[in-house]
Amino acid sequence: MAPTDPTALDSAAAETLAWLDKAVIGLNLCPFARAVRVKGQIRCVVSDATDAEALLSTLCSEAQLLRDTDPALCETTLLVHPKVLGDFAQYNDFLDLAEEALFQMGCDGELQLASFHPDYQFADTEADDVTNATNRSPYPTLHLLREASIDRAVQAFPDAEAIYEVNLRTMELLGQAGWQALQAQCRRDAAEAATPPSSA
Repeated sequence: MAPTDPTALDSAAAETLAWLDKAVIGLNLCPFARAVRVKGQIRCVVSDATDAEALLSTLCSEAQLLRDTDPALCETTLLVHPKVLGDFAQYNDFLDLAEEALFQMGCDGELQLASFHPDYQFADTEADDVTNATNRSPYPTLHLLREASIDRAVQAFPDAEAIYEVNLRTMELLGQAGWQALQAQCRRDAAEAATPPSSA
């Protein structure tokens, strides 16, 4: 097995966080994300797993860590896995395994799993439909959320069911050119974050 390049992992984290800031929060795709980001309660971990079995093990470890951690310190976890499940169909199949593993851990009613992928495609859409971008992240990503946090957010935002439709309209207005420009900005932001400041 080739050694892991820590720079590549850092770059994946930086681009994911740039996407979180510019797309998820910047376009208000998730009205609940801004508060936990500002409070530093989002854990973003990049896995160097190269197969589904290793990724599943990491997911279970991260789920247990989230359960054991005070929500004031960590509210949610983004598990980025750039080296495995780059194919969306395989990623989609893996989600069933992931859900079952969390169920076997006793996470039902406690944690939820959300999914993001560079080639994310909703059912009944074409691959180039810009509305798929609501769930398109720079790298394949598994998102662990606390059920209690979701419940509180829904109570604070009673029209939560409308978010999906609003997001579709947001992406349609942005268009493919706007989405590509946003992605390019995320890559630039990530590169700048990874560049050490020059000495005087």
